[in-house]
Amino acid sequence: MEFRRLGRSGLNVSQIAFGNWLTHGSQVEEDAAVACVHAALDVGITTFDTADVYAATAAESVLGRALAGQRREGLEIATKLYWPTGPGPNDRGLSRKHIIESCHASLRRLGTDYVDLYQAHRYDPTVPLEETMTAFADLVRQGKVLYLGVSEWRADQIAAAAALARDLGVQLISNQPQYSMLWRVIEDEVVPTCEAEGLSQIVWSPLAQGVLTGKYLPGEQPPDGSRASHSGVGFQVEGFLADDVLTRVQQLRPIADDLGLTMAQLALAWVLQNPNVAAAIIGASRPEQVHDNVKAAGVQLGAEIMVRVDEALGDVVERDPEKVFLPADRAARSTAA
Repeated sequence: MEFRRLGRSGLNVSQIAFGNWLTHGSQVEEDAAVACVHAALDVGITTFDTADVYAATAAESVLGRALAGQRREGLEIATKLYWPTGPGPNDRGLSRKHIIESCHASLRRLGTDYVDLYQAHRYDPTVPLEETMTAFADLVRQGKVLYLGVSEWRADQIAAAAALARDLGVQLISNQPQYSMLWRVIEDEVVPTCEAEGLSQIVWSPLAQGVLTGKYLPGEQPPDGSRASHSGVGFQVEGFLADDVLTRVQQLRPIADDLGLTMAQLALAWVLQNPNVAAAIIGASRPEQVHDNVKAAGVQLGAEIMVRVDEALGDVVERDPEKVFLPADRAARSTAA
C-alpha cells in the first residue's frame, strides 16, 4: 500500500480507502461485509469511510463491529453527517444541534472514542456557516474529532469554510467529491481552490459505479447481481449506462491490457495521477474485489497513457463545474431557497 498526506496536515491516508456506502447493512450480509473489511486490512488499507445515513445508520454499526479488536491508532476512520437520520426537523442538516448529536451517535455506532475525519456530507444553505464551523471546532477541541472535511461542496463554499476554520484554529483538510475518468467536474474550480486552501480530495465512485470495470456492455442488460440491476441503486449508475458511454469505455480495454492492468485498476490509477487526490474510495461485496483493486496503488501512468484515455473516451466525459451538485442536491437547494 502507498500513503499520501491528507491536505496540508500531518495525517497519512492509504491511497486506496475502503467505503461501505452501498454494501454494509443493505446489499451485503454482515459476514461478507466483515470479510471484505478484513481483506482490506490484510492488504494494507488503513482508511475507512462511512456515513451516518448509509443503510439508515446500520453501515456505521457494521463497520464498527468489523474493526473491533484492531489497533485503533493504526486506522483512519472517517464518517459524515448531513442527510436525515430521523423523523424530526433537527435530525438533518448542519445545525449545531444536529452536528453534536450526530457525532455522539456515530461514535457509539463505530465503537470508538474519536473519528479521524468528520465530514459535512453536503453544504447546508439554511444554516449560517459560522454556526456549522464553530460546532465542528468544538468537537475538535473536545478530542472527539481530529480533522474536518466536506463532501460535494462548491469551490466558493470550500474557500469560505477554510477561512473560518483558520480563524477558529482547526484544520479543514479534505473534500469528498465524485471523480472518475467519466466525471471530472471538480477539475476546473474545486481542485484549484482546494490546492490553494490546503485540502486534498478523497474521491468516491472512481469506477463510475462500476461502469469503468467494463462489465456493462452497450445494447445489453446489466449482469444479474450488478449494481445497476439492484433495486433502489440503479439510479446511481443510470447516467453512465448510455450506449455511447459504454462503447467508449470498451475502448479503454486495450489500454489496460497493454499495461497489464484490469480496467478497474486502470480507472483507480487514473484518479490517483491527480496530485490533489489523496485517496480513492472502493467498495466491495467480495474480498477478491479488494485484492484486485488495491493493486492500483502506486501505479504510475505516463503522459501518453493519459492522452490515450482522453482519446478513447472523447466527448462522453462530463466536465461542467456546475454539476458539482448532484440532481438531488440541486433539488434540496431549490427547496431550501
